[in-house]
Amino acid sequence: MQIILYSDNINMLTYWQQVLAKKDYKSVDKLEDLFNCSDSLIILNYEAIKGDGFTLLKHLKQHNNKTLVLHRTPDILTAKKVLNAGAMGYGNVFMHKNFFDAALHTIEEDMIWLTPDLTSQLILEIPDNNKDKDSYLEKLTTREKEVALLLREGLTYKVIAEKLNISPRTIKAHAHAIYEKLDVNDRVGLALLLK
Repeated sequence: MQIILYSDNINMLTYWQQVLAKKDYKSVDKLEDLFNCSDSLIILNYEAIKGDGFTLLKHLKQHNNKTLVLHRTPDILTAKKVLNAGAMGYGNVFMHKNFFDAALHTIEEDMIWLTPDLTSQLILEIPDNNKDKDSYLEKLTTREKEVALLLREGLTYKVIAEKLNISPRTIKAHAHAIYEKLDVNDRVGLALLLK
């Protein structure tokens, strides 16, 4: 899947190019050029599209594109709006390379990606549903239950690994097993199921 970059800010675009230096990408100069894209992963900055950007996001999704919207000041309300319009990811324009890598990988796997802090905020908004939680947890091993409950709280793999004194790679393996056993795609789906 080709990666396409669009920003009306040269500093952002330069930073993205540095972060993605080892990946195959191309930049487009005009917003209108994005309307001709299909089957691509598009990274663009929110400020460049905020006027009529939601129409663009819907158009991109209809043409089998996957979009990562990056914002100078990300917030939960804007995250909900861009995801609802068809974006598959939302984060900070100058986020660390590790977040870029995680976002691209997650989106390429057809899952939604948010920064951990926004994921935590979204999870906290979910109303409690304790009656079914125990029946779902019964499907998991003891360690998977521990990991699932920590994932539900929006903690990163690294933080969970430190709490449980195991490696982040092991947490990631547990997370995939949990998602498979509980038939969810990601930690937001898990949070909805276990909240």
